[in-house]
Amino acid sequence: MKKVITVNRQFGSGGREFGKRLAEKLGIAYYDSEIISEIAARSGLAVEYVNNIVEHKPIIYYPITIGRTFVTHAPQPLDFNTRIYNEQHRLIRELAEKSDCVIIGRCADYILGDIRPLRIFIYADMPVRLERCRQKAPVDEKMTDKQLVRHIEEIDKGRSEYYKYFTGKKWDDMKHYDLCLNTSSTPIKTLAESLSYLIQNGCI
Repeated sequence: MKKVITVNRQFGSGGREFGKRLAEKLGIAYYDSEIISEIAARSGLAVEYVNNIVEHKPIIYYPITIGRTFVTHAPQPLDFNTRIYNEQHRLIRELAEKSDCVIIGRCADYILGDIRPLRIFIYADMPVRLERCRQKAPVDEKMTDKQLVRHIEEIDKGRSEYYKYFTGKKWDDMKHYDLCLNTSSTPIKTLAESLSYLIQNGCI
């Protein structure tokens, strides 16, 4: 039976690392930023624009970069948002049909609802998320803890609004998931190994 796993995650919770480790342990495909690149190629829009759209609720006057052209007032910007979501929808369906895989974010749990993927949500306590962000930040970054918390909350808000806009559901509502994992006190590597064992032995 095909195994498709979707991972939604709070910013700084280690969800991307978890998904990658899980895919490696299971020996299956892993899709994350590759989805953005492919959507950009299919839609003719710049990678940066596509990435910003999938992290935020679509808005009316968002600057659009198409190739090398910068457009400040596109006539129907929501058409671009819908176009990106439609391309994302088609691509995620194709990837899930192609092989077993782990897909990070991008409403994949909703898009693939009919095939019943294993839907995972990764979260963590704020101090742990702050520490993870500090470890991965550029050396010259000078954000205070307060500024970084605000930054983390803004990213989560953008993901939540995008998810709500296209699915009508609450992104961090644990009732929508099969498994919710708190990465605050257990190493991500351990969580990924434990879950891969359960999956491989038919426990999940």
